This record gives sequence, C-alpha cells and structure tokens, in this order.
Amino acid sequence: MLSLPPVAATWFLLPVALVSFLAAFNDLKRMKLPNPLVIALALVYVAMGPFLLPFDQYLWGFSHGVVMYLLGMLAFAFLGVGAGDGKFAAAMSLFIPLADATAVLTLFAVFLLGAFAAHRALRALPAIRRAAPDWVSWDHHKFPMGLALAGTMVSYLALAIVL
Repeated sequence: MLSLPPVAATWFLLPVALVSFLAAFNDLKRMKLPNPLVIALALVYVAMGPFLLPFDQYLWGFSHGVVMYLLGMLAFAFLGVGAGDGKFAAAMSLFIPLADATAVLTLFAVFLLGAFAAHRALRALPAIRRAAPDWVSWDHHKFPMGLALAGTMVSYLALAIVL
C-alpha cells in the first residue's frame, strides 16, 4: 500500500499527466526539460496539495524537493545527468512521501530500462524516424530521461489510486 492518499492521487493525476506528457515529448524532441514545465509540475503541488494532503505531509514534500534538487544538481555536476532531469525529479519528489521512495525508485528503474530499450529500438526503425525526423534524441549520445521520469510519475499516481 502506498502512502499517498488515493483521493489526492486521483486529483493530481490529470494535471501531472499533462505536464509529464509535455516533459517527455520535449525531451524526445529537443533533449531538454524546460523550466516552465518543472515550475508547472511544482505549481500543481503548491496549488492543490494543501487541499488534498494532510498539512504535515504537504510541508514535508517541500523538504523532499529541496533534497532532490541538491542531489539532482550533484548528479548534473558529477554524473552527467541533465540539469532539467534533476529539476524535474525535484518537482516530482514533492508529491512522493518518504515511505513510498523505495516503490518509486523501483518504478523508475523499470521505466528507465523499458524507455531506454524502446527508444533505442524505435530509433533504429526508418519509418519511425521519418515520422519524427526533427527529434534530437534520435541521434543524441544521451538518453531522454524525461521519458522515464514522466512514466514513473504518472504510474506512481495511478498506482496510489488503486493500491
């Protein structure tokens, strides 16, 4: 059972899914996660969280965001992770109670492997590349991690509704 209240997950799901879809698309097309999308995801939490979460859980979310932001910037500086990926992960972490961290990391690992395999397989197909010829991610040496981050976030909220 996940710690995020199912009612909160239900209300968060639609706006978060929209922002996550746009983030994944931007990362595929441009290999960038723009700051306005990171801010939009954080604003969903800021605006809706006080009405959907116990107040202490809502406030703890901000500490999760700060810690993840610092970890993301360290990963950017020393591990080659994109800055946008780190910032998007920080905005995601606002929604995730600490008790659910293991479940979310497991989801992320699954999505990272699946998204990587799917992206590499699809970019090898000429018909797919012709359908999206201007996507920077097809030829980039890095992987568009926003794809895995977006899938993780939306799946986590969906699972929080049903588990």
